[in-house]
Amino acid sequence: MKILLIKPTIGTKSHSLYVDEGRMEPLMLGILAALTPDDVEIELYDDRMEDMPYDIQCDLVAITVETYTARRAYEIAGEFRKRGTLVIMGGIHVALLPNEVAQYCDSILLGDAETIWKDVINDTRRGKLKKVYKASPGVAQIGGIKPRRDIYEGKGYLPVSLMQFSRGCKYECSFCAVSTYFEKKHYIRRIDEVLEEIESNKSRFIFFVDDNIASHQHALQELCRELIPQKINWISQASLDVTHNPESMKLMADSGCIGNVIGFESITPSNLKDVKKNFNLKNFTNYSYEIEVLREHAMQTWAAFTLGYDGDTQETVKATMDFAIKNKFTFAAFNILMPYPGTPMFNELKAQNRLLYGDQWWLHPEYRFNHAAFTPKNLTPDELTEACNQARTKFNSIPSLLYRFSDVKTNLKTVWRAASYWKYATLFRKEVHKKHGMKFGYK
Repeated sequence: MKILLIKPTIGTKSHSLYVDEGRMEPLMLGILAALTPDDVEIELYDDRMEDMPYDIQCDLVAITVETYTARRAYEIAGEFRKRGTLVIMGGIHVALLPNEVAQYCDSILLGDAETIWKDVINDTRRGKLKKVYKASPGVAQIGGIKPRRDIYEGKGYLPVSLMQFSRGCKYECSFCAVSTYFEKKHYIRRIDEVLEEIESNKSRFIFFVDDNIASHQHALQELCRELIPQKINWISQASLDVTHNPESMKLMADSGCIGNVIGFESITPSNLKDVKKNFNLKNFTNYSYEIEVLREHAMQTWAAFTLGYDGDTQETVKATMDFAIKNKFTFAAFNILMPYPGTPMFNELKAQNRLLYGDQWWLHPEYRFNHAAFTPKNLTPDELTEACNQARTKFNSIPSLLYRFSDVKTNLKTVWRAASYWKYATLFRKEVHKKHGMKFGYK
């Protein structure tokens, strides 16, 4: 028996195929490989950098689907099914829109695969693959499963190993698909299993892909205490309220945390209230306190901003970009507010008749990556798209790179940090421009 695991790309530029130079290991596919019995042959194909093997003989193709890759995933599935190969799809997008996804494959997997993948394998062996497999979201890698990292070899992934400590987030930001999928729950993995995975792994640079590693701060502190002897460097994604817990911040720094992706989202308080990001407003001083805490603990912060709220104008978008440069963030993302299907934000905009592209931007042939998919209140969709693109361009300009590099407490703290800054800042600078305006899928 043979199974192909597929990671789709977003799509293509109008003039050429897109190759993602900033690609990371598809962790979930490594976990699926580890859950698969030894007598089943597994091969990983990454659409971000290699051709799809449509004519290969196999028993099942498993495709992980995100909203941004849905259109391309459906194209890939269609080619395999033309040749009589069974296709199963899983991922958050499948859970959000099961009826849509089911039209493009033979089977869908809802929820986390850890508890049900064995059933998929057994049913495929018997020639009785079900239309739907359903499992509840829960703790990652139960039973101490370690991802099969051998399937990543030769794919040119960045030299950082992806792991996970927890899944989900306790908060309920209205734009967040994660909160919708996990129903505001936070699932925590056993620390001894995490440590065993770290000790068995070659890389000492870890990206914990947790949705919010600081959602349960007592658990975070316990993890950090156990990480201190491991002598690793690590990054993750954390909510900004972690800066209000001195013990958490000290333990993160002591355990090798060099920074996190942090959702600042907006510098406008009314926007934060509108999307239920109230925890960013605690003793609000335009983030001066939080940023100083991050710098004092040498955190190389990736500040994530979302733009296009009802309180946003061209002036607030520019002010956000100026704010990010002034505070010398190592990286920053200026994301257009995206109405992900199934989220409160999507439902609200749909009720207001403000969604564009027939309410299905992820499938529409005219939608382009990094473009607005709804009508903002104070700008046109094109104005929002252009304002965000200009913010990305200026933030990633050479003068900005040089100015931000000069932060002694973060980017210049060690030679390794300085080298990492230039390696990844220049890479992401390139990727931002390559991705802008891409169409979804190849057809």
